[in-house]
Amino acid sequence: MIAAGTDTTAETLEWAMSLLLNHPQSLQKVRSEIELLVGHDRRLIQFSDLCNLPYLHSILKETLRLYPVAPMLLPHESSQDCTIAGFHVPRGTILFVNVYHIHRDPNMWEEPKSFKPERFMEGATTSLGYKIMMMPFGMGRRSCPGEGLAMRLMGFALGAMIQCLEWRRLGEEEVDMEEGAGMTMPKAKPLEALCMPRGIII
Repeated sequence: MIAAGTDTTAETLEWAMSLLLNHPQSLQKVRSEIELLVGHDRRLIQFSDLCNLPYLHSILKETLRLYPVAPMLLPHESSQDCTIAGFHVPRGTILFVNVYHIHRDPNMWEEPKSFKPERFMEGATTSLGYKIMMMPFGMGRRSCPGEGLAMRLMGFALGAMIQCLEWRRLGEEEVDMEEGAGMTMPKAKPLEALCMPRGIII
């Protein structure tokens, strides 16, 4: 489980930081949330703080919605003959879930291609329910057993990166968000950015 989560966690953090560099207002908003909770230059973020950082969690959820690390999830196999949306699916058929498309379906999401972490904040509503539509880790009995661990580790890592470092793009151009190919979904061009230590770690 730890080995399987290494690349996927790193890729998600890279996508998240790329999105934040292209949306500096969100970067400042989550930094303010962290500083409001732990104090300015007082102490480093801790695991126990994560439950009180809703905007940080919303950024991770929105990142996973836009760039799920397993865009087709893992293959499943039908255990019996069935009919889905008028299509006959014989027993033993290998099935893939196109979660990338589901997460960007305009019938389910407002402005599906836009980075809007606020859509996951408490009080934000949708007629179909965001929780049901979000499945970057799969759903049901065969969903990823490491979901809880991954979300905690990514929340802690991203929070620490934001709290401890000032981030800047290399120039005026936005970070390239082209998707690479593979079983997971890395960036086509690795993130390059400028980072400088903040007072909390100096």
